[in-house]
Amino acid sequence: MQQPYSPSVRRRRLSARLRTYREATGKTTGQVAKDLGWQQTKVSRIETGVKKSVQADELDALLDYYAEENPDVRSELHECARMAKQRGWWSRYKDVLTMALPDFETEASVIRTYECQVIPGMLQTGDYAEAIFRANLVRSDAEIRERVSARVKRQEILHRVDPPTYWVILDEATLRRRVGSAEVMRVQLRHLTHMAARHNINIYVLPFSAGAHPATVGSFVIMDFPNPTDASIGYVETPTSSVYVEEPNDLADLNSTFGGAQGSSLSPARSLQFINDVIESLEE
Repeated sequence: MQQPYSPSVRRRRLSARLRTYREATGKTTGQVAKDLGWQQTKVSRIETGVKKSVQADELDALLDYYAEENPDVRSELHECARMAKQRGWWSRYKDVLTMALPDFETEASVIRTYECQVIPGMLQTGDYAEAIFRANLVRSDAEIRERVSARVKRQEILHRVDPPTYWVILDEATLRRRVGSAEVMRVQLRHLTHMAARHNINIYVLPFSAGAHPATVGSFVIMDFPNPTDASIGYVETPTSSVYVEEPNDLADLNSTFGGAQGSSLSPARSLQFINDVIESLEE
């Protein structure tokens, strides 16, 4: 399966490179804009990624200004600019996927997540996902079907030829909380055991017996990218919004929290046995 492009990652990469060029000159965005005859906000919007489309002539003007003469580098940055204007598969689900998370997931090389309430979306079966969405009583059947379809589509990155490494820590509550019927839960938990057998997926269970642990603050995701110029990004979802974590100190805190939670968890082998024990308890 061919890996889809990610406009947000490309835009982020281009913005970071241009910001690095400017900082190397010691000039402000206002000085660069004045020299190029642009508005200061234009340079700022390009560097922050707010300007979603950077035209070829605009990019050439900046690269000429920063004296970037390497044709390979210029070609790469123009490719980033072109791809940043395109749309990924998730645009089809714009009515139910308002966040950019799938956009970043498509190019991540490593995804780490801690989930304290429900099985994470990347590992949900269709029936389990439907039961999650039906918990919101105001959603129509059509919207629920669309949301389930989008969630299953997101999971395709785990099945491609070169998939990301997926590390997931499941609080015991995610396994004990019955979502849907007992059969829905049995199938969901069996699905976890099948996914745990994949070479790119590592599942850890954080049991109640571990007591207090560093991740008691709630669920989160950390994504790392193969290109060394692309900084990692964290994702935290709240009932009313989604927050992307990019500041180095904040990312360091998330990484420390994940490491601490992992240290409190069962090993993958013991986690698999734990999940099987829960399955057996559902069948009694």
